[in-house]
Amino acid sequence: MLMFPLARPPGRRYADAALRGGQWRLSHHLRATATGGGGAPDVFDAMPALDDRMRCSALLREHAAGGDHYGCTSLLRWMLARGLRPNRLALAAAVKSSSALPDCRGGAALGRCLHGLAVKVGYADGAVVAKAVMDMYGRIGSLADAHMVFDEMSCSDASMPTAVTVAVVLPVCAKLRVLRAGRSIHGYVIKTGLEFDTLSGNALVSMYAKCGGSIAMDDAHLAFSTICCKDVVSWNSIIAGYSENGLFEEALALFGQMISEECLPNYSTLANVLPFCSLVEYGRHYGKEIHGFVVRHGLEMDISVSNALMAHYSKVCEMRAVESIFRSSKMGDIITWNTVIAGYVMNRYPSRALKLFQGLLFTGMAPDSVSLISLLTACAQVGNLRVGIRVHGYIFRHPELLQETSLMNALVSFYSQCDRFDAAFRSFITIQNKDSVSWNAILSACANSEHHIEQFFRLLGEMWHDVTQWDSVTILNIIRMSTFCGIKMVRESHGYSLRVGYTGDSSVANAILDAYAKCGYLHDAETLFRSLAVRNIVTDNTMISCYLKNNCVEDAEMTFNHMAEKDLTTWNLMSRLYAQNDLCDQAFCLFHQLQSEGLNPDTISITNILLACIHLSSVQLVKQCHGYMLRASLEDIHLEAALLDAYSKCGNIANAYNLFQVSPHKDLVIFTAMIGAYAMHGMAEKAVELFSKMLTLDIKPDHVVLTALLSACSHAGLVDAGIKIFKSIREIYGVEPTEEHCACMVDLLARSGRLQDAYNFALDMPPHVVNANAWGSLLGACKVHGEVKIGQLAADRLFSMEAEDIGNYVIMSNIFAADDKWESVEHVRKLMKSKDMKKPAGCSWIEVEKTRHLFVASDVQHQDRFSIYDVLGSLYQQIRGTQGGTAHFVVTYEL
Repeated sequence: MLMFPLARPPGRRYADAALRGGQWRLSHHLRATATGGGGAPDVFDAMPALDDRMRCSALLREHAAGGDHYGCTSLLRWMLARGLRPNRLALAAAVKSSSALPDCRGGAALGRCLHGLAVKVGYADGAVVAKAVMDMYGRIGSLADAHMVFDEMSCSDASMPTAVTVAVVLPVCAKLRVLRAGRSIHGYVIKTGLEFDTLSGNALVSMYAKCGGSIAMDDAHLAFSTICCKDVVSWNSIIAGYSENGLFEEALALFGQMISEECLPNYSTLANVLPFCSLVEYGRHYGKEIHGFVVRHGLEMDISVSNALMAHYSKVCEMRAVESIFRSSKMGDIITWNTVIAGYVMNRYPSRALKLFQGLLFTGMAPDSVSLISLLTACAQVGNLRVGIRVHGYIFRHPELLQETSLMNALVSFYSQCDRFDAAFRSFITIQNKDSVSWNAILSACANSEHHIEQFFRLLGEMWHDVTQWDSVTILNIIRMSTFCGIKMVRESHGYSLRVGYTGDSSVANAILDAYAKCGYLHDAETLFRSLAVRNIVTDNTMISCYLKNNCVEDAEMTFNHMAEKDLTTWNLMSRLYAQNDLCDQAFCLFHQLQSEGLNPDTISITNILLACIHLSSVQLVKQCHGYMLRASLEDIHLEAALLDAYSKCGNIANAYNLFQVSPHKDLVIFTAMIGAYAMHGMAEKAVELFSKMLTLDIKPDHVVLTALLSACSHAGLVDAGIKIFKSIREIYGVEPTEEHCACMVDLLARSGRLQDAYNFALDMPPHVVNANAWGSLLGACKVHGEVKIGQLAADRLFSMEAEDIGNYVIMSNIFAADDKWESVEHVRKLMKSKDMKKPAGCSWIEVEKTRHLFVASDVQHQDRFSIYDVLGSLYQQIRGTQGGTAHFVVTYEL
C-alpha cells in the first residue's frame, strides 16, 4: 500500500485559526506546542501588553523567519488596523513574506502596497527595506521597479548600494535574462570600485552565466578574473555558468584549476560538476577521480553529493557502483530513491526498478511524480500493464498528481507502448495543461498503427490551433504515419521538412530515410543519404537499417566498412542482417568481433544471435546464449520470449516450458511465445489450455497469439476447435482477421483433406487478406491428397503472386507427375526453363561435439566422406540381410 505524509498537525491548524482571529499570544503558544517545543522561545510571555509595537514587530519577524508568510502578513494587517506601525526590520520581513505568497493570495499586490507604505513612513531610504523591496520585485518579475529602487539608492548618500545590494538586485536581472540591465549595474559596480569585492563579483559572474550565450560567458569570465579573493562560491558560479551553457570541457578545466589553486570544492561544486562528467570524453575516468576525492575528504555522507554520484554512474552504465553507494548511504531522501530507480530504468533493468519502488513504499516515503514517471517507464519496458493500471488509479486518487503534466505525459506514453490506444487517448484528454510533449505522445500512439490515420490527422490539426506549433518530434510522428499512407505521403512529408528547415535535424533526416526504405523505395533513400551535408553515426546506422529491410547485404557491408565510427547499434544491425539472410557464420564472427572491440552485447545482440542459432537448429548455442543472459543480468521480456522460441524451434520444448514457468512477468508476449512453441510441437491441447489460463488473467489476446493458437489447431488437426477460434476473432476479441489467420485456416482445412472447403474459404475472404502463404498451403495439401484440379487453381494464383518462386513450379510438376499427366509436367518444366529457374541443391547438417558438419546433395568435399560412406554401406548391408533389396540402398547412397 502506498503511504503518504499526514495532513498538518492539529496544533498548527488551531494556531492558524487563532492567528486569523487575532489571538496572537494563543497562536504563538499553540505553534510552539505543535512543533514539540522546537520553535523560538516565547520571550514575550512576561510582557503585559499584547498590542505593544515592539512585541508585535518582533512576533511578525518570527513568523517570517519560520516560513509562516500568511501569518506574517495577517499580523501586519492587524497591526495597521490598530494604528501600530512596524519597525524597519519588521516591515522588511513583511515585504519578503509578501513575495513568497502566491498570486491567488495577492502576494504581488501586497508587496507593492508595502513598498508604498515604506515610502510613506520614510523607511524606503533605508538599506534593509530597500533590499527587501528589490528582492520582492525580482521575485514577482518586475525588473523595472527593482531597477528604479536601485537607482533611488544610488542617488541617496544615506543608502548607497553596497556589495550586498548588488548581490540582491543582480539575480533579478538573471532571472528575467535582461542582460542590458545587468550590464548597467556592472557599470555602477566598476564606478564604485565594487568589482574587486568577492560578493558583488560572484553575483556578476552568476548573472552573466544565467543570461547565457558566448558573449555573456566571456563577460562572466572577465568578471571572475577581476575578483581579488576568489572563494568557493566564485568557482561554483563560473563552473555552473559554463556547464549550463553546454561548455563542459571548459567547466571541467576550471574545476581542475580550482583544485590546483587549493580551493577546496564543497557539496555544491561536486553537485555541479558530476552531472556533465558523462557528457565529455573520458567522463567515466573523471567521475571515478571525483568519487575518490569525495571519499578522501569525507563528503560521501552528504545526500546531494551521493545523489550526484549515483546519477553519474547511472549515465555511464555502472549500476554496481550505484548500488554500492546506495547501500552505504543512510536512508536518503526521495531524490536518492528516484535516482536509483531512474538508473535501473535508464539501463533497462525494469524488474529491479519495480522491486526498488516497493522498497521505497516500505520506508513510508510517498512517491512523487518523478518516482511514478520512472515506474511507468519500467512497466512499459516489461509490458507490465497491470502495475501501470494501478499507477493510473493511484494518480486519480490524488488530484494533486493530475496537475503534473509530465506525469500525465508519461502515462500516455506508457499506454502507447503497451499498444492500448484507447487508454492512452482517455489519459490524454484528462491532461489539464497540455504541452507539446502531451500532443506528441498521443500522436506517437496514433502512429503505431495504420488503424488510427484519420484520428492522427485530426489531432494534428488540433495541436496546430491549440498550444504550440509543430516541432521536430511532431515531424517525426508525421513521417512515421506517412509510411502507412504510401510513398506519396512520405514525399509530401519530406517536402514539408525541407520547407520548414528540419532536414538539418539528423533525427528527421534519418526518419525520412527509414520511411523510404519501408515503402520499398531504396533508391530515394540512397539519394537522400548521399545528399546529406552532415552525416553522423546515427545516419549511417539508419542507412544500414534501410538495407536490412531490403536484404541488401553487399550495400550494407560497404556502408559498414566505410564508417569511421561504429557503436553497438551498428554491430547489431549488421548481425541482424546476416542472421535473417541465413549467413550464420558471418553473424557469429561479427558477434565475437564486437566483443573484441570492447563492447558488451545487449538484449538486441542476443536476440540476433538466437535467430542464427535457430537457423542452425543448435540447442547447444541457444544454451550458451541463455548462460550469457544470466551472467550479464539481461532483463527484457521480449528477449525471454525470443529465447523460449529458440528452445522450441531447436526441439527442446522442456527448456522452453521451464523458462516460461520461471518468468517473473507473464504477459501477452511470453504467453504468445509458449503457445507458439506448443503449436510447433503439435501439442494443441496444451496450447488451448494455456490460452484459457491467459484469459483468466485478464490478458487480452492480439492477432499474434490468435495466429499461434490457430496454427496449433492446424498441426493437430483440430478442425472444429480451429473454426470456433476463427469465428471468435472478430465477434469476441474484436480483432480483424489478418493474412496469417486466413493462411492458418486454409492450412487447417486443407491438412484435414477438406480441400474444397479450404478453396471456398480462400475465395470468400477479402483478396487483401489471402496471401501467397494461404495458396501455398492449399497447393501443398493438394500434392499430399493427389488433388489436381484445385491444385492447378491454387498454382495459377501463386504463379501470378510469386512468379519467381521455383518451389511452386516443382510442387505442381510433382502433382501432374503423380497423376500421369506428363504433358502438363513438360509444360511446367518449359515455364521453369523460360524463367531460367534452377532448383537449389538440398543440404543438411549435424552438430557433433560442438562442431557443425554440412552435407550438400552430390557433395564429395567432406574430409570424412569415405568413413561416412563405409558406415552407411555397412548399415545397409545389415538392413539388406534382414529385409533384402539393394535398390533402396543405391537410391539412398546417391542421396
